[in-house]
Amino acid sequence: MSERTEAPFRADHVGSLLRPPALLAARQRHAAGELDAEGLRAAEDAAITDAVAMQEEIGLRAATDGEFRRTSWHMDFIYRLGGVRKTDEQIRVRMVNEQGEGAFTSAGLAVQEKVRLDEPIFADDFAYLRDRVTTAVPKLTIPSPSMVHYRGGSAAIDRSVYPDVEEFWSDLSAAYADEVRALGELGCRYLQLDDTSLAYLNDPAQRAEMAARGEDADHQHLRYIKQINAAIVDRPAGMRVTTHMCRGNFRSSWAAEGGYDFVAEALFGELAVDGFFCEFDDERSGGFAPLRFVPPGKQVVLGLVTTKRGALEDADALKRRIDEAAKYVPLDQLCLSPQCGFSSTVEGNELTQADQVAKLRLIVQVAQDVWG
Repeated sequence: MSERTEAPFRADHVGSLLRPPALLAARQRHAAGELDAEGLRAAEDAAITDAVAMQEEIGLRAATDGEFRRTSWHMDFIYRLGGVRKTDEQIRVRMVNEQGEGAFTSAGLAVQEKVRLDEPIFADDFAYLRDRVTTAVPKLTIPSPSMVHYRGGSAAIDRSVYPDVEEFWSDLSAAYADEVRALGELGCRYLQLDDTSLAYLNDPAQRAEMAARGEDADHQHLRYIKQINAAIVDRPAGMRVTTHMCRGNFRSSWAAEGGYDFVAEALFGELAVDGFFCEFDDERSGGFAPLRFVPPGKQVVLGLVTTKRGALEDADALKRRIDEAAKYVPLDQLCLSPQCGFSSTVEGNELTQADQVAKLRLIVQVAQDVWG
């Protein structure tokens, strides 16, 4: 079985990387007014250059900028959409781990004008990454359209602006389509739409919370699939689009549990992406049976290596799990990755830089052993 020459790759990763100490220090100095924006950008540039070199040296076929310029994997993007405003309200997402309960919090959002793309988002960030890679394909990660709605819900949409909510959905997908087109013009050929909502909705507790807000929790995933498809239908020829679906990732904690069963048939059968990054690192993620709905021609990137703990997985155990997944979808349609990013927010998960590198090396080695 041969190595893949287009994304997603046999050995891949979700996107975010632990911020190096020098970058964290620069961010603190900038927040304190001791370092200007130009100085912070220089620190980010240096950290990204090193991160790209690390990914290429390990043997990864795709490289990201680690999301080093962001505070959060999604809110930095969402607040830059035209018509979306940051509010004084707080979004609180309950997070849990083996030690107990915590929360991810951010400023709220409100849709107060027509949604649009005023200018390409992360364009300069992608251009810097594009110009730094030598052997790897530059990969950009952005939150999916679903996250604009899932974070604020229908209550965040000003009905004087959108008396017909269908117009909101149409404008949202159109703004994303403009973003995809602009990224294509910059040379982006590997785009990932990060979408926790499609995984969260498998959890009955998450659906109950959504229903309590007046949403149609039982069918919300169908709306999200429809709007993602509308956003990428005219993507440039040669651009590969994937989606990553996890159950939350903040300081080694998560927000939801359960397999992909509730959304699987529509998700895998109807979402028009080229590959699915799926979280399968432990029992809270459910089994592989939902993968039976994956059609021919689509790749599934198995997130078997956890980013929530530093302990290194056993290579043979990973190979056995790949064999188990191959009972539901052909081995040639499978790839391997971490279950999520290492640092979905600036704080990062509870593991070291050395742990991170070891896990990425393990993924490359296992992929070579399995697929050649």
